[in-house]
Amino acid sequence: MAHQLELKVIAEGVETPEELSFMTELGCNEMQGYLYSPPLPAAPFAELAISGKRL
Repeated sequence: MAHQLELKVIAEGVETPEELSFMTELGCNEMQGYLYSPPLPAAPFAELAISGKRL
């Protein structure tokens, strides 16, 4: 339904490669969750963002 409205779909709580694959098959545009990183306090997040490291 979101794609029909030209909206991006973000899957939250992705923790395993299998979940990532499943969400990709369903057409999710973006993913977030522990597979990429646990929640971070502001300072470590800023360091990660500035470093340019890809997750």
